[in-house]
This record gives sequence, C-alpha cells and structure tokens, in this order.
Amino acid sequence: YMYTGEFCDGTWGVLLQQDAKRDFIMGQEIESIGIKTNHMHCVLELDIEIKLPNGNKIKPTLLQYDVESPYRICDAPFMERENIQAEVRKWEQVNEWGYEKYHMIAANVLIHNLRILHDNNILHNAIHEQNYTWALELLDFELACSLNHPYTKEDDQRHAKDLFAREIIQTYVIINYIAGVLREEPDFKAIDSLFKEFGFDLKQYAVNIT
Repeated sequence: YMYTGEFCDGTWGVLLQQDAKRDFIMGQEIESIGIKTNHMHCVLELDIEIKLPNGNKIKPTLLQYDVESPYRICDAPFMERENIQAEVRKWEQVNEWGYEKYHMIAANVLIHNLRILHDNNILHNAIHEQNYTWALELLDFELACSLNHPYTKEDDQRHAKDLFAREIIQTYVIINYIAGVLREEPDFKAIDSLFKEFGFDLKQYAVNIT
C-alpha cells in the first residue's frame, strides 16, 4: 500500500469501505438499466488494520464481483496479441450494424452506454481505458453518482452537472485507443456521425481559432 496524502485516508492499493459501498450500489443501478457491467457479489471489510502516516487507522475492504473478461482495455500493452484478437472476435456476436472495423463496433456500444447513463442522469465520472474490459463491460463506480445516489458533499453535488460533457470526449479517447491497439485507421467521420446519432453533437463543443 502507498499513501501519498492527497486524498485524506485514500491509499493506493486500498479500497475504503465507503467507496466499496458506492461502487456496489451504483454498479447494481447501472446494471439494472441495461449496461453490460460486472455482476456484484458482496462487500467485505478485511480484518487488517493499516496505520497511515497522518495517524489515522483504516481497514481495507474487498469488493467481490465477476466479469466476462479479466482484461481491461488499458492492459493491451501487457497482453499477447492473440489474447486481444480472441476477445475482439467475440464482438462479432453483437455486430448487428455490419461494421467491418472492430473499433466501430466498440464505438456503437460505448456511445450507446453513454446515452443510457446520461438519459438516467448518471455520471460515471471515471470513463477511460482502465474502466472498460475487452468484453466492453463498464466497471468501477466508486466516483459515480445518480439521482438515487447523489454525492454526499454539497460542493461535489453542485459541480456534478458540469462533468457530464467531458464524458463524451473521454469516450472518444477510448474509441481511438481501441483503434490504435487493433491497428485500424479511425473513421473519424463515421464516429462523429455516430455520436450525433445518439444525441451528442460534437460541433457544439468546437471552438474557433483566430
């Protein structure tokens, strides 16, 4: 475990109980609205006490769940190409749109997920390559919030509405990352059109350069 101090009692390698509970509850809510994700089992506080440099003592918590794929998108540099290809070939089962490039299959799933989240006023607040598996399962909800489970701090809740738009860009980054890993040339025009089809018009975020 590594304690760097910037997150109060938050410690690298340790999941705090309040974070595990939010992850568990939000994960169940997100699964219930039709997004492919991990299936939660339980939250267990471990009988281990850790003394932090700030004098506080914490007990780490185990969040147990199962997933279809054990590999995160960000694991690609550490995976054999055969493993990646085996995972990606499974996407053909959901390729009802007839895409020839795999990153476009992923784009449809990821953008559709974002539409479902935002239509249900759910902010994931950590959409990146580390929180999607190669089965396109969305994970890690300890920073997420919804109308049913808002943030407990007034300042966090006040700023939550301002964070939705950036998830559009974060989703785009994952799509580009997948295309790069698969050595596919990104079809930016098709991706932009797909975002617009799901109600995310990227032009409204464009800025003029003078």
